[in-house]
Amino acid sequence: MHKNNKLICFLAFLFLLNKFLLSQSPLTVKAYSTVISGDQQINQYLPLLKNKRVAIITNVTGMIGNTSLVDTLVKLKVNVKRIFGPEHGFRSDSDAGETVKNNKDAKTGIPVISLYGSNKKPTKEQLKDIDIVLYDIQDIGARFYTYISTMSYAMEACAENNKEFIVLDRPNPNGFYFDGPILEDKYKSFLGLHPVPMVYGMTCGEYAQMVNGEGWLKDKIKCRLTVIALKNYDRNCSYEIPVRPSPNIPNITAVLLYPGLALFEGTMMSLGRGTNYPFQVVGHPKYPDTSFSFIPKPSRLNKEPKYFNQRCYGIDLRNDPFVQNHTRKINLDWLKSVYYRMEKYDFFEANFNYHSGNALLQEQIKNRVSEAEIRESWKPGLDRFREIRKKYLLYPDFK
Repeated sequence: MHKNNKLICFLAFLFLLNKFLLSQSPLTVKAYSTVISGDQQINQYLPLLKNKRVAIITNVTGMIGNTSLVDTLVKLKVNVKRIFGPEHGFRSDSDAGETVKNNKDAKTGIPVISLYGSNKKPTKEQLKDIDIVLYDIQDIGARFYTYISTMSYAMEACAENNKEFIVLDRPNPNGFYFDGPILEDKYKSFLGLHPVPMVYGMTCGEYAQMVNGEGWLKDKIKCRLTVIALKNYDRNCSYEIPVRPSPNIPNITAVLLYPGLALFEGTMMSLGRGTNYPFQVVGHPKYPDTSFSFIPKPSRLNKEPKYFNQRCYGIDLRNDPFVQNHTRKINLDWLKSVYYRMEKYDFFEANFNYHSGNALLQEQIKNRVSEAEIRESWKPGLDRFREIRKKYLLYPDFK
């Protein structure tokens, strides 16, 4: 047989094998009620808050059942002095990237301080009358999802000002794998502060322990850290989050697609903001395949979505087999295939490398490097991260 024919047959075999393996191991998505999150274990942390002045870092995901953690603790007579809100704000009513103003919470009258925009780290003044900072935010396990940066800056501020820091742990719906290039120092930003891969496979409590233990806070200072651990957490599956973790992550499909799709944040493409399915589609007015389209529309939470009121053509991933049969890796096929159709345009934007964590991935995509070669370039960093990560796990690792 001709060498080219042999190669074609071999590639076809690998493709079919991959399809077979995907079909044999569908991802299990468990109900959130199967775990007991940190904030539900009030008897574990309420004694720690007794006679203390407390600040809470939370947002709309910080719920105990149908009640906000803040409202719950106020009712229990905890002295909540201040609320710190991350990106999107405390009640999560702000657009992505929008500056959130300091204000008072309408329901409780407690001052709300934004930790997004120019003030990403609590100041000495903001902590002077605080004894304990309590952190309760649902994350989705991607390095560029900014809540872990907020948590890290808050830990640093607590360490500098001799305050206690308590993490009320929550399950990571993308906690069943880790993958991607390790962040290089040159590309440190609010989209990533630490040398971890794009997907790190840890809960926020485990991540906090790693940041503290590895000396990743400024000047290697240590935070007085307590983690209220989860009960019944299964890292081999995903979880149906009861409250959307941010305005543009509306469902489990968007959660699972996010690690691969967020790379498009650093490109010319729209990710469906301003539609009913953000982070589930990719499109552009000039995309050549017109079989699927959407029109982004301005809304309260997406005031000026990319290409608003323009028809975008692209790909619909809402029923993509990758979601149902999720392997333990970031999907690079979407980025590669879309780039190859759009490469005559100025496809990559300046912040792409801050999402990927290095400059190499962009060059690899441009040079049509195979996925196998790209993944091989990640391997040394992922091997080092594996050894670091395992020191801080609070729950059994995935198989």
